[in-house]
Amino acid sequence: MATHKILLLPGDGIGPEVMREVSKVLGWLTRAGVAAFETETDLVGGAALDAHGVPLSEDALGRAKAADAVLFGAVGGPKWAGVPYARRPEAGLLRLRKDLGLFANLRPAICYPALADASALKRELVEGLDIVIVRELTGGVYFGEPKEIVTLEDGQKRAVDTQVYTSGEIERIAAVAFDLARKRRNRVASAEKHNVMKSGVLWKEVVTRVHAEQFPDVGLEHVLADNCAMQLVRNPKQYDVLVTDNLFGDILSDVAAMLTGSLGMLPSASLGAVENGTRRALYEPVHGSAPDIAGQNLANPIAMIGSLAMALRYSFGLVEAADLLEGAITRTLAAGTRTRDIAGPGVNAVGTAEMGEAILRELDAPAR
Repeated sequence: MATHKILLLPGDGIGPEVMREVSKVLGWLTRAGVAAFETETDLVGGAALDAHGVPLSEDALGRAKAADAVLFGAVGGPKWAGVPYARRPEAGLLRLRKDLGLFANLRPAICYPALADASALKRELVEGLDIVIVRELTGGVYFGEPKEIVTLEDGQKRAVDTQVYTSGEIERIAAVAFDLARKRRNRVASAEKHNVMKSGVLWKEVVTRVHAEQFPDVGLEHVLADNCAMQLVRNPKQYDVLVTDNLFGDILSDVAAMLTGSLGMLPSASLGAVENGTRRALYEPVHGSAPDIAGQNLANPIAMIGSLAMALRYSFGLVEAADLLEGAITRTLAAGTRTRDIAGPGVNAVGTAEMGEAILRELDAPAR
């Protein structure tokens, strides 16, 4: 039986709570003979800052590079609000993405049938929703230089963030999106702002060329990012795979997440380039650290468990196991089990651990 090395980085806030439920699922998969998992746990974010004075230690980064996959919880919280910008908890995650070369962020937005009424949109708009946002993750305005705040001669301050993309960065993220679309419904929408941004002009030009040269069988449409945000609320099911840059991807994926009813429901995968048949990868829930409910057994672990399902699929090639785990989540919800964030009026919500146990029971169900 194959052994896969996984680094667990629970992080801050609700991260450790939801990661505990993932550890239980990993134990179940090992006992079921699906595969063997060798796990290590380390610190990231505020927890690492408290222990080491940095949001990601060199030892933790080394373990991440050596792992077959990284499972990441969440970082940040008001406790660290006053630390210098370069040492903030979120800088640990940014360094992982950059140093591991994780340029492609896949964020599925799936509306489970049992939760269609939990969405802010009408049921008919979201029922059956299944889209994936492919976000470029290591370029753009979050990493471009110069990035500074300077004082001008007249005493005013000026802040500068630089949006920078090369054709190569756009080519590789476009290829990921088109390749993924071929495995789904064969449609890609590319979102940018070519009407006002030079980076958008280049983005549209390169995506169009990659499509023509390598993926002419895949449907392609271009959409302005602001219009895309409106369309996600107006008619989200018109999209299948949506590819966009780092900044717009950050915004549009959060819009798409809320279509499903809760940020606590959605996983994500951050992938590097394929080298010698393998690729570095980090998997994390879309939700944040939620410090207001941390330590209270209130967090929804489904996004974290769904992130493990994505790891099974994309890092380990365990497609049947991924399907099995996602099916267990679907059946758990269909049975009416709800954490507080997705419980409707009058519904008795279960805690983090209880939701994890309910999913484990559904994993056992086919064998009963």
